Amino acid sequence: MKKLAGMFLLLLFVGLTAAPVFAQGAEAKAPEHVAVGIVLAAGFSMAIAAAFCGLGQARVAAAACEGIARNPGAAGAIRTAMILGLVFIETLALFTLAIVFAKVGY
Repeated sequence: MKKLAGMFLLLLFVGLTAAPVFAQGAEAKAPEHVAVGIVLAAGFSMAIAAAFCGLGQARVAAAACEGIARNPGAAGAIRTAMILGLVFIETLALFTLAIVFAKVGY
């Protein structure tokens, strides 16, 4: 067991000390085809996030309407849970939008 732990620590040390070797200089600029790929990937990721957020929000709203129809007395609690769920779902799209702006604005 000590031998395995020593080997793990050795590999960890070598891995951490070798990381600066792969560092890239500040003057290096991405080639044009990489920039186009980043823009395309950002567009696709935002489209996918928006589509699935829309589907998720529709399912949350449908479930909340069904729950309120079954038990009108719990409408306030269901509405609160629905709004909280919608906020969490919309946060995914907003985080994706932030990442898209961060990556495209290189």
